[in-house]
This record gives sequence, C-alpha cells and structure tokens, in this order.
Amino acid sequence: MLLPSPKWLDSGANAWQMAAATFVALQSIPGLVILYGGIVKKKWAINSAFMAIYAFVAVMIVWVLFAYNMAFGPQWFPFLGKPLPALSAAFLTGQATIPAAASGMPPLAFPMSTMMYFQFVFAAITVIILAGSLLGRMNFKAWVVFCPLWMTLVYTVGAFSIWGGGWLAQMGALDFSGGYVIHLAAASSAFVAAAIVGPRMQADRDHFPPNSLLMTLAGAGILWLGWNGFNGGDPYFANADASAAIMNTNIASCVGVAVWTLMDSMKYGKASVLGAVNGMIAGLVAITPAAGYVDGTGALIIGVCAGIIPWASMNILQKTSFMLKVDDTLSVFSTHGVAGLMGGLLTGVLANPAMIEYIGTGKDAPGVAGTGLLYGNAHQLVVQAEAAAFIIVLNVIATSVILFVIKIFVPLRMDDATLKVGDDAVHGETAYAIGAEGD
Repeated sequence: MLLPSPKWLDSGANAWQMAAATFVALQSIPGLVILYGGIVKKKWAINSAFMAIYAFVAVMIVWVLFAYNMAFGPQWFPFLGKPLPALSAAFLTGQATIPAAASGMPPLAFPMSTMMYFQFVFAAITVIILAGSLLGRMNFKAWVVFCPLWMTLVYTVGAFSIWGGGWLAQMGALDFSGGYVIHLAAASSAFVAAAIVGPRMQADRDHFPPNSLLMTLAGAGILWLGWNGFNGGDPYFANADASAAIMNTNIASCVGVAVWTLMDSMKYGKASVLGAVNGMIAGLVAITPAAGYVDGTGALIIGVCAGIIPWASMNILQKTSFMLKVDDTLSVFSTHGVAGLMGGLLTGVLANPAMIEYIGTGKDAPGVAGTGLLYGNAHQLVVQAEAAAFIIVLNVIATSVILFVIKIFVPLRMDDATLKVGDDAVHGETAYAIGAEGD
C-alpha cells in the first residue's frame, strides 16, 4: 500500500507553512521591488528594483550551500550553527527540526524543505530592507559582493542566537517574528552602511520625488498583506496563536497608519500618502516581535506608539544636522530600526502569559508563552534590552568590516558621472520610455 507522506507530516500544517512562506516571498518579489521602484526618483527606478531582486537571488544561493545551517542547524558556537549544505534528498524530505531549539516546541509536522524556504524568505527580505538606506548611489558591483557576505557573516549570527536555540534564546529573549533578527538588524547595518558608502548627489538629496506613488502604494499593499504570512507563520503551526498574531498585526498596522496620518496633519497641515505608507510599515515592524505574545489591547498600544515614536524619529531626529550627515534614503533607521527596537522592548512590557503559543499538558501546562513587565516579569524587559544591544553592536561592527574589505577591491559608491545619469548608465535600461531624463 502506498502512502502520500510519513505519519509525522500534517498536510494542513505543511500547507499553511508553505502558503505563509509564499506570502512573505511576495513581500519582496514583487512587493518591495515595486515599492522601491515607485518611491525613488525616476532615474533610479530600475537600479532600486534590481537591488531588491538581486538580494533575493544571492541569499537563496548561500542559504542552501551553508547559511541555513549556520542560522538553524546543529550548534557550532553559542551564537552560530555549523555551515553545512542543505541539498540532499534525505535533508529536504526529512522531518523539520531546529536542533538547538527543539526542546522548546512540539515536533514539527512538515519537511525540512518547507522550513528552509520559510526561513529563506525572512532572510532575503532582511537584506532588501537594508538596501532601502543605500538607494540612489551604491555601486551595483559592490552590492553584488555585499549581499552574500552580509547574509553569511551577520544575519546568521543574529538568527541562530535568537531563533536557532543560541545563547539569547537560552536567556529567554522574545522575538516572535523578527523585530530584532530582521528589522533592527537591517536598520543597524543600513545606517552604518549609508554612512560608509556616502550620500547621494546633492541634487538627488534636495529633490527626490517618487516617480509613481500609485506603484509605491501597490508595493505597500503587497507588503502589508504579505505580513499575514510573516507573523502568522511563526508558530510553525496553523494554530490559535497564528490567528491571533495575524489579527494583532493588522490592528497595529491600521492604528499606525491612523496615528501617523494624524501626526502629519498636525505638523504639516496635510495628510500624506507617503506618510501613511511609513505609518503602515512602522506599525507592522513594531508588532512583529510581539505578534503572538500580546493580546489585542497590547497590539493597539503598540500601534499608537508606532505612529508617534518612529514618526518623531523620522520627522524630527533624522532632520537634525547631526543625523543628516548620514543619507538614509528611505529612513530605514526610523521605520525599521526605531520601530523594531520599540516593539521588542514593548514585548518585554506587554507580553501576556494567557497568549499561549503551544498548549502544554500535565506538568507542562499551560504551555509556552511570554510574560512581560505588566504581568509581573520585569526581568523580561532587561533581557529584551540586552538582546537589542547585541544585535545593534553585532550589525554595526560586522557591516563596517565587510564594507571596508569590499572597498579595497570595488568602489562602494558610483562615480559622479554615473550618479548624474542613473539607470541608463548603470544597467543600460530605463523605467519609462517617456518623460524628462532624471525626473
């Protein structure tokens, strides 16, 4: 008698996990490809979109060769797994497990290939978010080298430390879906990279209108709905906690848009659609580390904070003369860094122990959950702060070293003649066949 799959495989869990992974992939391809292509000045539309596409491609290649196991494989160091290939038939079709973290979760009910792809799309979007600070001037050849190096040497360390069962996981750090591993990491690296690579042409910094706000909104919409897979997939089961995480994600993002729009209206007298996109992103990022740990009230609070604190960072802090020395093209520092840090710390305050991720029986009851300061566990906030500090320091130092090494062989910034022309000079292609050059 033939069977479709081994007894450990639950087709429902596997179907949801593959679907969730596909939603996350759509956030990058085409989500951020379209968003970046639309939000930048016309002459940079192709280059910005291509930076996102290339990052997706480069991450997959190193992921299957060695990076997946560095992030989620057998422990090598307290902060890193062993760099092993993940390509064999036995590996791809065998039961998924995260060896160093397996004791903290039920046996997974889908194959390793599902786990690998699910975690790949998270890894890929991290590098694409990082690119947001560098649009409009980074040498594409330097970007080609940077993406696989950064994924191998930086992302894997944070991922293993928190998600792969490493030392921060052992300390009890909570990051439900990537507020630290993805957003804080990307923003910390992005800001130092923007400083090292150098700024755009002054003319581009002074005048950088979106070439298509409707395309920007289309990309933002894909990003938003794709986040249902981003946060809903992280219990690794289609359980009640996954449903609550999706609900919380949309509560926080809607409140973030509303509050950010209100802040824009109070400050500038007009509601801005670009501001709404930034509020959406800030809300989504801020709820990400907390999504399955907080209740609906916690999600509301996080959404309000996401509309105020990252807004203040972008519209006040990043406009100070000191911060303007770094040309952060899409203000990744505020929408991903400040929002991710804020969400991670608020997780340490608002995590509700009644939001059970995995139900326990007998001595393990009630199960796996997070408990924050508001519910009597002040130590969780301390752990959250320590984890954030590690991610920031790791990313700043490692990214600096990678870029200074690349700089020995390849210029990090395009030359002025190329910067003046844009896409046509870099790729021999332009986004539109009509319109004045450069606008």
